Amino acid sequence: MERRLLLVFALTFLVIIIFQPLLKRYLPQAPPAQPPAQNQSQQVPAASAATPAAPAQPAASNVAATQAAAEAGTIVENEFYRITFTNRGAQVKSWILKKFDDEHGKPLDLVNAAAAEKYGYPLSLWTYDEGLRNKLNSALYVLDSDNPVKSEGTVAVPGEIAFAYADSEVAVHKTFRFDRTYAVGVQTSVSVKGSVVTAFPMWPAGVGDQASLASYNSSQIERHLDGDTQRLAIKKVSGGNTLLGPFDWAGVTDQYFAAVFLPDDPRNTAIVTLRNPLEVPKDWRKPNPQETAKVEVLGAGVGTLGAPTSGRIYVGPKSLQVLESVHVPTIIGAPQDLRALINFGFFHYIARPLFLWLKWTHDKIVSNWGWAIAIQTLIINIALLPLRISSMRSMLKMQRIQPQMKAIQEKYKKYSMRDPRKQEMNKELMDLQRQAGVNPLGGCLPMVIQIPFLFAYYGMLGSALDLRHASWLWIRDLSAPDPWYLLPIGFVLSMFFMQRMTPQAGMDPAQQKMMTFMMPLMMGVISFNLASGLCLYWAEGNLIGIAQQAIMNRTGLGREMREMAAKRARKKDK
Repeated sequence: MERRLLLVFALTFLVIIIFQPLLKRYLPQAPPAQPPAQNQSQQVPAASAATPAAPAQPAASNVAATQAAAEAGTIVENEFYRITFTNRGAQVKSWILKKFDDEHGKPLDLVNAAAAEKYGYPLSLWTYDEGLRNKLNSALYVLDSDNPVKSEGTVAVPGEIAFAYADSEVAVHKTFRFDRTYAVGVQTSVSVKGSVVTAFPMWPAGVGDQASLASYNSSQIERHLDGDTQRLAIKKVSGGNTLLGPFDWAGVTDQYFAAVFLPDDPRNTAIVTLRNPLEVPKDWRKPNPQETAKVEVLGAGVGTLGAPTSGRIYVGPKSLQVLESVHVPTIIGAPQDLRALINFGFFHYIARPLFLWLKWTHDKIVSNWGWAIAIQTLIINIALLPLRISSMRSMLKMQRIQPQMKAIQEKYKKYSMRDPRKQEMNKELMDLQRQAGVNPLGGCLPMVIQIPFLFAYYGMLGSALDLRHASWLWIRDLSAPDPWYLLPIGFVLSMFFMQRMTPQAGMDPAQQKMMTFMMPLMMGVISFNLASGLCLYWAEGNLIGIAQQAIMNRTGLGREMREMAAKRARKKDK
């Protein structure tokens, strides 16, 4: 029983640390792609055949030059975002989400200015020819005069803007449509000497509120097909690599925000993954040019190979309510939405209901996320109390028959494990347990049942955008570590006292002392950099557990277990 209990604790801590990386399913990496017309004829025949023929382009010599004389900006704004376009490259210089703020309290700009200046701005174009790519993203485009642009340079929404550029060889058209949602319609077409070439609209260099080093590390490339979401962490992303479709959507995400493309032609779509190094300040609160760290920024270009690209791009929060409102046509099955952008973890079937319950508590009972977590934690621990009682009863029954079990084990001690007579020992032990009404797993099973709830809560709080910058008492952001470390310290202390109060009748006193100190220290190391919301859940759960244990220790069951533990300790001292 002692070995089983120690094994359960060890496995619990081990899985808490490593289960997320082990459960991720990574996409297979294709080799770096070359221009489809030259080297991908064997990889993309279906895409080329299924894609309708592009409309005939006039001969290059007959194309009139179309380019602006100077750089100019255009602003598109609705209740959710404020997008600033520049006609240089017909790309986005700023994409501000009006309902969210950054670490400095200013409106959140999803464009990473430092990375974009170096590696490209959103809605620029990716081509396999680097020279052509640089030309397309630095040329001065002409804004279509038929668009509803006000005198101050702001576009009315719903509305549309179109950019065009042409010279003696290249002709480019980019059209963007806007409505009163986070999704933007995107259509691009590039032809060289009258022939359409592959040119993907892209989000090239990071997304989200990337201020701290941890926020950069949370970036991923994601793509989704028929209910299956595949996520590529930074280490699995190869810069300039092409991943062939089909997929319903694909793009780059971080912990709380996403920029994903939703193609109109999912079957013939591909994604180019981008990964580039960047030096950032180690401490965003006090930037120092002398103290920097190297990070990786991810990007993605998504479009149709060898044909114009048409689709939408969702740039916004990973909010469950918002994502469920985005319609996504699928290749197979019924239409879906973007809810899969939220990674609730392996136990998502538990985590999602927990989040909906937490949100309901916040909306209907108390308008503070910290207190909503506190109320939910109280209810969960009360609901799990029968499992705690069941575990204690099972452990007590096991200890009552320990002398008989040891006698049987001593009887067969002289036989090796390979000796057939060892099976007789196991049969006698099972008969003894059956007569005493003992389930060998009765003490561990209740704890195992609680593990999915712990992991689900971990996944839920780690993905809940609503906790971002949500304050509670002295904590300003429940999604960030406690700035004063009061919750992790409280968690460690409460776990220590709970270990001291919990009778372990079957455990050796020396082992019990070790567990009393080692378990809180191990969990303390894990919790110091965890989100405050999760530490609140753990710390409060321990306080409730202390209260429950104090009451249970006064029952007949609790007194008997403590007497057995004290008796075992006295024998050990002698």
